[in-house]
Amino acid sequence: MTNEEINEKTEQAPWDRIFSLATRTFVWALLIAVLYILRPFLLLVFLTFVFAYIQAHGVEGMGQRIKNRALRVVIVGLVFLGTLLATGFTLLPQVQDQAKQFLNNKDTYIADADKQLNSFLSEYPSVYTSLAEQKRALEGAGASASGASTLDAADAGSKDKGDSDPDLVSEAPEPTAEDEPTGAPSDDGKAAPQLPNLHLIRDLVANIGKSLAENPLEIGQSVLSIVSSFLLSLLFSFLIVLDLRKIKRGVKGLANTKIGFIYDEVADNISGFGRVLGRALEAQLFIAICNTVLTAACIWVMGLPNLLVLSTIVFFCSFIPVAGTFISSTPIALLALQGGGVSAMLIVIIMIVVVHLVETYVLNPQIYGHHMHMNPVLVLIVLTIAGKLFGVWGLILGIPIVNYVFRHAIRFPNQRPAEA
Repeated sequence: MTNEEINEKTEQAPWDRIFSLATRTFVWALLIAVLYILRPFLLLVFLTFVFAYIQAHGVEGMGQRIKNRALRVVIVGLVFLGTLLATGFTLLPQVQDQAKQFLNNKDTYIADADKQLNSFLSEYPSVYTSLAEQKRALEGAGASASGASTLDAADAGSKDKGDSDPDLVSEAPEPTAEDEPTGAPSDDGKAAPQLPNLHLIRDLVANIGKSLAENPLEIGQSVLSIVSSFLLSLLFSFLIVLDLRKIKRGVKGLANTKIGFIYDEVADNISGFGRVLGRALEAQLFIAICNTVLTAACIWVMGLPNLLVLSTIVFFCSFIPVAGTFISSTPIALLALQGGGVSAMLIVIIMIVVVHLVETYVLNPQIYGHHMHMNPVLVLIVLTIAGKLFGVWGLILGIPIVNYVFRHAIRFPNQRPAEA
C-alpha cells in the first residue's frame, strides 16, 4: 500500500465514524418514535410477549415427548387457555357473592367502622378536635357556596313577587341518632366536652362513589381496553408461537433488503432485551409464589374461608404492580369484615401490609438480584426511582431496561455476559 492510499484511508476514517454514528442515531430515534406512536398498544404488546414466552417454553419442554411441533403448540395453547378459563370461572362467582353481601350490608359496615374509628380517635382529644374543626370548615365552605346560590334565587323570587321581607332564615337539619356526640376524655381524666361524630369512613366512601359516578364513560373505556388487550394478546401469542419459525426466517430476511442497516442495528438488541425481560418474568414468578405462600399463611391464621380461592387471586394479582395489591386484598378484607368486624379487617390489612413490605424490601431485591445478576441494593433503588418516574410501567420494565443497558448495550460484544 502506498503512502497516498494510507493517507486517503486515514482521512476517510473520521467520516466513516461520523456516518456510522449518524446512522445509529437515526435508527434509534426512529425506533423510539415508533414506540411513542404505538404507546396506546403497549399493554397489548407486553401481554402478547408474556403469553408467547410462556407458551414457547411449554412447547420447547414437550419437544422430547411429541415430535410434531404444531400439535405441541395446540396442546400448550389449549392447556394455557383452559387454565385461565377455569381460574376465571372459579374465582368470579366467589368474588360476586362477596361483593353482593358487602353491598347489602354496606351501611352497617360503614356505621360500625365509623363508630370504632371515633372511639379510637376520642382517646386523643387534640387530634379529634383538629379533625372535627377541619371537617366543620370544609362543610361550612360547601354550605356557604350552596347558601349563596339559594340566597340569590330567593332574592330573585322575592323581587318578582314584590316581597319586601329581607329576613331570610335558613333552617339547620335536625341531628339524627347517628350524629350524636362522642365523649372524648381529657388529659386529667375528667369528663371532656361532648364531641360530634366525624363520619370519616362514610364521607370517604361517599366521595369515592361520587368520583366513580362522575366518570362512568372513562371507567368503562378503561375496562373495555384492558379486556380487549387481554383477549387479543391471547390470540396473537398463539399465532406467533404456531408460526414462530417462519416469522424468524422472515425477520432475518430483512438483513438483505434496503432497510438492512436498521435490522443490523436493532435486531440483536431487541433479541437480547427480550431474553432479559424473560428472566425478569421468571423472577416475578418466584416472587408471586413467595407472596402467595405468605399471604395464604396469614389467611389461615385468621381462619378465613375460601383459602384456595383467595390464594389463587393473590398469585395472579402478584404479576400486576401496585393495582394487584389492592385487587387481591379487597376480597380478603371483605371476608374479614363480614366474619369478624372492623377489627378483624384492620388486622388483615396490617398483615397484608407487612407481607408486601417484606416482598418489596426483601424478596424483590434478592430474587431479582439473583435472576438478573444485579446487586439487591441497586434493584431496590431502580424500582423506587422507576416507579416514581414512570408509574406501573416503570415497575414492570425498570429492572430489565437497566440490566440490559449496563450489562449488554454499553459493552463491546466480546465483553457481554454469556447469557446475552
